[in-house]
Amino acid sequence: MTLVNDELGDRIRKALASQKRPTVTVLSSLLAVHDELGYLPDEAIKEVAVYTDASINDVWGVATFYTNFRFTPPTKHVVEVCWGPSCHLVGATSVLKQILDDLNIPEEGDTEDRLVTLKYNTCLGACSQAPVISIDHRLKGRMTPSSASKLVAQLGNRGQ
Repeated sequence: MTLVNDELGDRIRKALASQKRPTVTVLSSLLAVHDELGYLPDEAIKEVAVYTDASINDVWGVATFYTNFRFTPPTKHVVEVCWGPSCHLVGATSVLKQILDDLNIPEEGDTEDRLVTLKYNTCLGACSQAPVISIDHRLKGRMTPSSASKLVAQLGNRGQ
């Protein structure tokens, strides 16, 4: 039984079918769809429930337990600010404040224009380069508020 009969539904079902049995679980199914779409739309929750013979509530329970799942389409850019001990001790707070100001958002999340997502990261694994940020999975080290601001301004020609 399929619930969604369009291109999105086809992509969801293709992702679900790509899993190797017998290790298919609700979590593996959610991951497969998230990898394909970059997020989990409501239709995916329903399709995963049918595919895994789980309830929609059970699927939502798994999906909302893990913070890495998105429920809205991804933005064009992702900026992560390392919040590990090394980065925190050498200036991540002021870097984060500057990025929040530049993106005009109060906390981690998406900008209103849906161009940039800001995430806090517990460790980007580059302590010797602290403070560190990641822009679209590219690490930038020894950040200052000014250098971070310049990098963020390049994302879609954001003015300051």
